[in-house]
Amino acid sequence: MQYVWTFLIGGTLCAIAQLLIDKCKLTPARILVIYVSAGTFLTLFGWYEPLVKLAGAGATIPLTGFGYTLAKGVAKAVAEKGILGIFSGGLTGAAAGITAAIVFGYIIALLFKPKPKS
Repeated sequence: MQYVWTFLIGGTLCAIAQLLIDKCKLTPARILVIYVSAGTFLTLFGWYEPLVKLAGAGATIPLTGFGYTLAKGVAKAVAEKGILGIFSGGLTGAAAGITAAIVFGYIIALLFKPKPKS
């Protein structure tokens, strides 16, 4: 049943983003900001954690999951370091994902020789 919830929740988040692109003419950059902010605010109010427990990767892989990861990192850092944790917690919480994106992006760039759009 876990796979079904993962598919339904992750698919719904992606479908909503596609609808925002098609119907509202929002750019992908604006949708990125909306989704990361939504994940952060939903985590702040405690509404995203039950979704993560229900859907697993279906809730943590989309961009809302990145906002969730940032918010959890900040909360942990604030608990450990006080108010200064606000500045370091988000990057500490998301360090593995950010590092993986940079490393794999570099490897792909080496393999496929990217060029600018014409």
